[in-house]
Amino acid sequence: MKPDFKHVPIMLNECITGLNIKENGIYVDATLGGGGHSSEIAARLGKNGRLIGIDRDTDALSAASARLQGNVCKMDFIHSNYSEIKNILNELDVECVDGILADLGVSSYQLDNPERGFSYRFDAPLDMRMNREDKLTAYDVVNGYEFEKIFRIIKDYGEEKFAHQIAKNIVKRRMDKPIETTFELVDIINSSMPKKIALKGPHKAKRTFQAIRIEVNRELELLKNSVEDFLSVLGSGGRLAVITFHSLEDRIVKNVFKDYTVGCICPKELPVCVCNNKPKGKLITHKPLTAGEDEVFENNRSTSAKLRIIEKI
Repeated sequence: MKPDFKHVPIMLNECITGLNIKENGIYVDATLGGGGHSSEIAARLGKNGRLIGIDRDTDALSAASARLQGNVCKMDFIHSNYSEIKNILNELDVECVDGILADLGVSSYQLDNPERGFSYRFDAPLDMRMNREDKLTAYDVVNGYEFEKIFRIIKDYGEEKFAHQIAKNIVKRRMDKPIETTFELVDIINSSMPKKIALKGPHKAKRTFQAIRIEVNRELELLKNSVEDFLSVLGSGGRLAVITFHSLEDRIVKNVFKDYTVGCICPKELPVCVCNNKPKGKLITHKPLTAGEDEVFENNRSTSAKLRIIEKI
């Protein structure tokens, strides 16, 4: 049975305040999900305002469009990847926007829907595609990638210290038969760790599942260029808010924001600036915002969330 596409928006008040929404502005929710953030954005827009929602998941688009009915602003729902932001706005004949929100987390619906194969809590075919029209699945990664590539994915994307043993056991197991389900993969992960570790603390499959999901959906591969593109389509005074859930994601966003806000880049030994490099933006959050204790208690998926906001000059 499919769960309802519910979306508990992370740091909702902080996002809405940070976007500094103008009644007649144009705003993009680059990761629409179930429309939790967008419902608050749309509620603040007048009839001349516009909301553009983008998502790779058609289930998300259907749920969000139903949830957002009744708002007076113009709304567009786009089935695409946020990495296509420039093409999307061009097709909509939009030159620039007043704000963009990107929540990089996996939706609760995707995690809680067994048939999507994202979760180690349900036995399901290995899938993990956010866009089910994409070709690459978790099955392909687990059964088709060579040892070294699987090892690197689990180590780098999952920051898993038992990555070598997990990758080794994946390759060994698939020699007998293909690894087809999430529980088969969980069994391999657990058997790759000392028992005293496998039975303690958070679920030991979490890091490996996260790593494979990132690979399947090219999440880190697309992120840097996408954030740069977001900034390029903002109008003067427009704001970009990005929520990350992984240290590698946050590092990418932090570095792009840093580059965008830097001034003179001349060597220190030069007495005067000759580069004429000017900051193109200013940080609204000098340190990332995190969810408060009450929110973490109500929604434990907000625990690792970090929100960074920048304004274009």
